[in-house]
Amino acid sequence: DYVTRMLNEFPRKFNEGETQETPAGGNLFEPGKGGLLEPERKEIFHSFVAKSLFLSKRVRLDIGPTVAALASRVREPTQGDWKKLVRMMRYLYSTQGMHLSLRAYDLHIIKWYIDASFAVHPDFKSHTGSTATMGEGVIQTMSRKQKLNSRSSTEAELIAVDDAITQVLWTKLFMEAQWYPVEENILYQDNMSSIL
Repeated sequence: DYVTRMLNEFPRKFNEGETQETPAGGNLFEPGKGGLLEPERKEIFHSFVAKSLFLSKRVRLDIGPTVAALASRVREPTQGDWKKLVRMMRYLYSTQGMHLSLRAYDLHIIKWYIDASFAVHPDFKSHTGSTATMGEGVIQTMSRKQKLNSRSSTEAELIAVDDAITQVLWTKLFMEAQWYPVEENILYQDNMSSIL
């Protein structure tokens, strides 16, 4: 219902056949091209980014990275940023039936997938992404720009783990407070230098 309301309120209407396979393109972190949005559209941009932020934290975790990037543009959004918002809204239109489904295979095992994209932001900062699962579906996710610059992808990966480690530890403590002792809190990493 929330997605339907957003789509009804959005000024750009989508046709039955319009689809979008992903919420963002390859230029997500690039600065938006074109002139600044006029005040009325800037207000709409800000409003829909805020609504999307609420949605991405509740049931549509798949739009998290896109929302994180758009949220960094709300002060001075450009025509290019507007196109990125339209793409995300078209994706929501295409995937209205999607929802969060969770299934835990074992309440004593949490698996974390933490990764970094090196120097993807205009100021050469990297981006952190993390997800946690106990079987099927994601129980926690995070997508955000790193606060400091790194000199290599290995360093960016280590910063990503540092960004997410509070969630990793808090989730373990939360589960144990519910009387489910965590036997394995596994962190998956894809950078061999960081692993070493």
